[in-house]
Amino acid sequence: MARGPLYQQDYKPQFSGHETFPLRYGWLKKCYDRVSATEQESDNKSLCWGDDAIARFGVGKNMVSSMRHWATVAGIIEEPSGTNQVKTTPLGQLLFGVDGVDPFLEYPNSLWLIHWKLATEWKKKTTWYWAFSHYSAVNFDREIFIKYLQRDWPNAAQTTVKNDVACFVRTYAAQPSSAKAGRDDSLECPLTELGLIKPVSKRDGFRFVRGQKTTLGDGTFVYALIEFWKEFSPASSTLSFEAIAHKPGSPGRVFLLDENDVADRLSHIDSVTNNALRWSETAGLKQVVRSPEFDFYSALDFVQKDFECSNEREVA
Repeated sequence: MARGPLYQQDYKPQFSGHETFPLRYGWLKKCYDRVSATEQESDNKSLCWGDDAIARFGVGKNMVSSMRHWATVAGIIEEPSGTNQVKTTPLGQLLFGVDGVDPFLEYPNSLWLIHWKLATEWKKKTTWYWAFSHYSAVNFDREIFIKYLQRDWPNAAQTTVKNDVACFVRTYAAQPSSAKAGRDDSLECPLTELGLIKPVSKRDGFRFVRGQKTTLGDGTFVYALIEFWKEFSPASSTLSFEAIAHKPGSPGRVFLLDENDVADRLSHIDSVTNNALRWSETAGLKQVVRSPEFDFYSALDFVQKDFECSNEREVA
């Protein structure tokens, strides 16, 4: 996995699924609620996305497909292959369930979680994964992205790649309001609140905003680290600082953190995880060590702690 999964010989890029619509406010909860209400049925896929979905969601057919796409790649729902069933996921239940911690996406940690899911979903979000894990420059414009993506995957249709890049930009960079585009259009994707990509003065120019992310909770960072570890080297009891900060799909790359920011978070990971993960600099090796009893599937427990801390601060 030296160059990441996008460059495996049998990799098939995906530049579609969103129907050109970026994720919008309310979509994830609407999809979660419908799936939750029907998932006890053995064949609920048609109940969720059938012809009556247009009336239920109050949008067109293409937008229903887009909502389904975003809810799936964001890890809120899942559709097990070989079945006609749609299910809610543990992450979806945590955020949007009966006792959901953030059903209306009011907390930045929820947005960081969704961003993490999109930017590491290499099977379905080629542009997202490539942009955060492989594009190394700070500044970019749409044409450069399209050119580089087509260089790596020349068989992809140019129009499809162009639409995907446009959707990617609109996911993260707020569009200025104008007479032709109302406020709903300029703020249509909640991930613009993260400030990961900003427009620059050059026409169609943008820049990645690297550095400290003060709204990213320690527990959410640990969740991302565990997810990356499970994908990158699940059998290893240690994970190097270099991998955490720089490898494709790592927290350092996906959250646009500098080395110092990654180091600061790792320096107190012992206290965040109650010593389940420990920072070590023994013999000049900078790495995180996991305890033998550590369970990769406990990752969401640390996210829960972030929300508990947020609620305690609000009460105080």
